[in-house]
This record gives sequence, structure tokens and C-alpha cells, in this order.
Amino acid sequence: MTANAVLNPTQPPHREPPPGVTAMVRLIRESFAVIEPRAEEVAQFFYGMLFSLAPTTRELFPANMEVQRSRLLRALVHVVQMVDRPDDLVPFLKQLGRDHRKFGVVSVHYEAVGTALLAAIKRFAGDAWTPPVERAWAEAYTIMAQTMLESAASDDNPAFWTASVIEHQRLSWDLAVVRLKPDHPVPYRAGQYLSVETPQRPRLWRYFSPANAPSPDGVMEFHVRAVTNGWVSRSVVGHTQIGDTWRVGPPMGRMGIDRTSKRDILMVAGGTGIAPMRAMLDEMAAYGENPKVHLFYGGRARGDLYDLDTVQRLAMGNPWLTVVPVLESDPGARGVEHGTLADVVTRYGAWNDRDVLVCGSPAMIRATVSRMLVAGTPLDRIRYDPFTLD
Repeated sequence: MTANAVLNPTQPPHREPPPGVTAMVRLIRESFAVIEPRAEEVAQFFYGMLFSLAPTTRELFPANMEVQRSRLLRALVHVVQMVDRPDDLVPFLKQLGRDHRKFGVVSVHYEAVGTALLAAIKRFAGDAWTPPVERAWAEAYTIMAQTMLESAASDDNPAFWTASVIEHQRLSWDLAVVRLKPDHPVPYRAGQYLSVETPQRPRLWRYFSPANAPSPDGVMEFHVRAVTNGWVSRSVVGHTQIGDTWRVGPPMGRMGIDRTSKRDILMVAGGTGIAPMRAMLDEMAAYGENPKVHLFYGGRARGDLYDLDTVQRLAMGNPWLTVVPVLESDPGARGVEHGTLADVVTRYGAWNDRDVLVCGSPAMIRATVSRMLVAGTPLDRIRYDPFTLD
């Protein structure tokens, strides 16, 4: 069981946790810092212990565990980052609990995971593993597991939806657009992401964002780029067939348009990060009035801006939308801004009067958010979701 996470979502205004929680957080973070350099060994020991304690859990995971081990540590990093921010952590854990129903996870699995996790941390923490540290991890995991179990039990939606591939359009050697028709509409919001499992890669669930707002016929469009060592993305781009049946997990993520806000909007999208932005713009186009939206759409070369014509056409019919293409490694190109998205966006100013939405690769999000904070953009105005490359 893992969260497919590498980045912490935006935090709301900070509230000081109680002293007992502060001490627990300190112990967790200090002990995690000790084991993090040996992350691969920790993950190997954890899964070995888990499969020994609960052999049936092996059936929940793919045959090749290499990718899965790295995802475990990314999930732990994410939770450790958020452990003192319940306003962020609790919604994330609730989504995770609902999402894990697709695996057939039950309460006994959570018990085995907790035992294996503490055993792995203890083995590699060395002298940093003390009775107070053990209590801190045990209490934190108990809270996490309880939150996930309660959320899973209260969800009336299916554990997953089945959907048929109705179109597979390969735009380049490493990029494809896939359209799915689910048996029943999936109740996602524009801007959210969904986990999918394909017949070519069973038990390897990956997260993709729909590029369209929910439609009456339920059809969803995904933009998928094949990444290096991307078992699922490379398979989707190269081997997906019309008629394939995918499984789609519950919607996740907190990206979306806040129509109660009176602020205009800044969108920053890199590569296929344009997909959730386009879904939100698609939704906004159905309204008569909208806040102003400034969209920076960037990539290294012109080919990375594969959906530029679509969003520019959308801007032509909607005066509230301004689109700025950005290229990082094509100095001769005209009609674009040059530099990284972090460079160009902050070149325009601090955007401290806007709601900011950012989506792209983990490196692009880190760089852009960091530069915007330095430029003076308030942290509580910036939103992005945890995501991985594959």
C-alpha cells in the first residue's frame, strides 16, 4: 500500500499543534532522517516482513517490485512532511483510504503493514530507535490507519470503475491521447487525477489527470507521455488498443477552480501538466462570467507544447483567458517567451493577487513554486497536487 506522492499539497494558514504533537513530530522526523539514506534497504525489508506476516498481501502487488519499493519511500516522505499539518494530512489520508479499496485492502492488512513498517524503521534507525520514538511512530500510524479505514468504510462509490478505450491517438513516439468510455460516469471534478490499471500492466496502478471536464456521456481524455523506465506510461503510449478495458480508481486531488474566490487565476503547466488545466478551462467555458486566467504553458522544445493550438483556440473565444507559451531550449522560436517556467512566470511579477495552480513534472513544480515564493507569492495561494512521473 502506497501513496503515489512526491510533493506536499499547499498548506492552509499555519496553526501551531499541541505540545504533545510537536514532540511526536520531532521524534518521527529525526528518526526518519536517519533511515532515509538507506531507503532502498528499508523498503526491501518492509516488503519482506509484510509478505511474511500476511502472505496474501503479495497478491495485491505487481510481480516486479522494483518500482513499488521506491513508491513506498516517496509515500513515507510525503506523510512525514505533512505530519504536523492535519488540515492537509487528513484529507490526503481519506482519499488514500478510499483509493486503496480497489486493491481489496481490509483491516488485517493495515495491522500487518503497521507491524512491518515499525520493524523496518527499527532495524535501520539504530541507536535513534528509542521507546519514545517507537511510541511516536505507533501513535502516528494508528491515527493514519484509522483515518483511512473510516474513510473507506464510509464511501458508497464503487472501489473502481471499468472503462473501454474508444480512441488511441499517438501524437509522437512518446506521447498519446487516450479516450475512455466508462460503464458508469466517474464522479471526478475538473482538475483532479485518477489511478488507472491497464490490461498490459496488471496491478501496476498509475495516476493520470483527465484533460476534460466531466461530460454527460462520461468520456474521459488522458494525455500520457512515455517516460524513462515508465512501465505503464510506455505501455500506454505504445501498446494500448481500442477496446481494451481499463480499471479506474476513485478521484483524488485538491486542484480545482474556487468559484467563491474573488481573485483572478494564474495557471502554470509543463508538458502533460496541461491536461488538468485544460479540464478546468473546459469547465469554466460553460459559465457566462469567469475570473481572468493567465496560463503559462511550457516545455523544452516546441513539440512539448502539443496542446497549444487547443488552448489558443479556447482563448480566442473566451476573452478572460490569456495563453503564454514558454520554451526552454529553443532560442530561435518566435511568438513565445524563453526560459524555464520558473524564470518566465516570476519575470512577470509576484502574482500575489492571484490564485495559483501549478501542474507538471515534480522537478518543474518544485522549481516554480520555490521561485514564486522567493518572488513574493503567498504560499497559501499556490495549489498543486502530489504526483509522480509514471
